[in-house]
Amino acid sequence: MGRGCCVGAERGAGRSRVPVLQLITLGGAAQMVTSSGTKGNVITSSLAGALAVMVAIYTAGGVSGAHLNPAFSLAMSLLGQLPWWKFPIFVAVQIFGSFIAAAAVYALYYDAIWSYSNGTLTASGPRETASIFATYPAEHLSLPNGFLDQVLGTAVLITGILAITDTRNHAVPRGLEPVAVALLVLAIEVSMGSNCGCPMNPARDLGPRLFTLLAGWGTEVFSRGSAWWWVPVVAPLVGAALGTGLYQLFVAFHHPEEEEEEDGGRARRQTKH
Repeated sequence: MGRGCCVGAERGAGRSRVPVLQLITLGGAAQMVTSSGTKGNVITSSLAGALAVMVAIYTAGGVSGAHLNPAFSLAMSLLGQLPWWKFPIFVAVQIFGSFIAAAAVYALYYDAIWSYSNGTLTASGPRETASIFATYPAEHLSLPNGFLDQVLGTAVLITGILAITDTRNHAVPRGLEPVAVALLVLAIEVSMGSNCGCPMNPARDLGPRLFTLLAGWGTEVFSRGSAWWWVPVVAPLVGAALGTGLYQLFVAFHHPEEEEEEDGGRARRQTKH
């Protein structure tokens, strides 16, 4: 694993980057919803989320390893790059950061939210605004299908990140890893986002959902969609484990051993001489 996007697992939880990520991500959703699509759409919202990842990694990647997502932190723990005792600390900080970012977006779009919702904060109906902050399933989506959606989406995310940051693979040029991860996130969002908005991040979903519960949207934020709320919390963690295992099984375990690579390099140098 090379340095760059979401790596450097043992240098602190880095509270600053999660609010940066969520401020832009949720802001993109708020602009789309409160303008009734006239100043934003699904594409602009997806771009905001992807570019937010890039900005957040560049902001704090060199200080904290840019742990933006409990799913990624779990992958690092599974790979032995993040001590298990740090994992719950990272998750708590990520959720707290997302909560603070949700509060900031609510303040930023306060007038727009109340104007759009006609003075009633709801999690369902034609003027609902809860989806600015957390994800909810489409009407056609069942819980099992939604769970599978998040497992597969997060598995692709983690597999892609591991490939991008694997220096033994076709490594991305140093310093461009955040750009590559942003493009990966964008690709997933525009291809797998119609079912439930492609959360792939337990903190990104749970922190803002808790904020909406306390800010006036009520308990419907947890009951809507047959109590959907637990799916984007649990399924991405399963997907992270799956993605980590798949990358190790089909890619990482097949890299030549470092000693073999060194021996091969010496042999090539001797041949030239």
